[in-house]
Amino acid sequence: MSGQKFVKLSEDFFSDADYARALCKLGLTDIDKVFDFDGGQNLDKAELARHRSRLKFDLAESKTTVFLKRYDRVPVLTQISNWLHHHRRASTSSFDRLGAQQVTACGINTPKTIAYGEQWAGGFERRSFIMTRKIAGAESLERKLPGFFYQERSGENLKRRNAFIEGLAEFVRRFHEAGFRHCDLYFSHIFYGDGGELYLIDLQRVFKPWVLKERFRVKDISQLYYSAPARYFSRADRLRFYLRYADQKRLGADDKRFIRKVNARAKRMSAHDAKHGRTVGFAI
Repeated sequence: MSGQKFVKLSEDFFSDADYARALCKLGLTDIDKVFDFDGGQNLDKAELARHRSRLKFDLAESKTTVFLKRYDRVPVLTQISNWLHHHRRASTSSFDRLGAQQVTACGINTPKTIAYGEQWAGGFERRSFIMTRKIAGAESLERKLPGFFYQERSGENLKRRNAFIEGLAEFVRRFHEAGFRHCDLYFSHIFYGDGGELYLIDLQRVFKPWVLKERFRVKDISQLYYSAPARYFSRADRLRFYLRYADQKRLGADDKRFIRKVNARAKRMSAHDAKHGRTVGFAI
């Protein structure tokens, strides 16, 4: 977000200067209007907490698709838990925005924030929001893998598959080596662009743990491992990923111990999803 300029449209509303006019044309000029806005596509899910809502809409003037996340009357205990998790007191939406700033500074691609705002009452967050720009030409790995995953595993196509797996491993390693942990590192939160770029989204839980760093690293890798579909990622592919991620040529004792922890966590995730009637991911 280097060089990005935000302007104050009202007391609790800040917009990227390049999008201020388009937002004003939609009447989105203050936080009340943002929370009253019901245009676009509702992206709410049954499992979404009651204090959260999500919309997708278009800014016609700038030819941009925008995702709006709103947080209204977040429970006090949830706010306190968030503050402890992030080692700071801030609004719910700001954890997404500030997380993106920190991660981007380390060379990890993230969605661009185009507007944000928050209100406080009695020392606690009353409501907050963030708008981010859709990543043009990109899809989540959960929705669509690169085309070569749907073709025969041979020749040049196999080389491209292996290169992608190693690139994904380096992407995650760079994120972890910077000290970050995602806590929701599923394929649904990693996007792949037309030009081969990888992006990380949904950053509201990203943080740098002071303690239990290894525990959160296991959690991240377990989520990635579990969400990689068995139909397209073999055990050899997963080993290739891990060796590049760990920057190793062969597995040592520490690596094997780490992998056992990942497998154990994936099995617990599988049992939990099966119990609740959800689609079960990969677990050995």
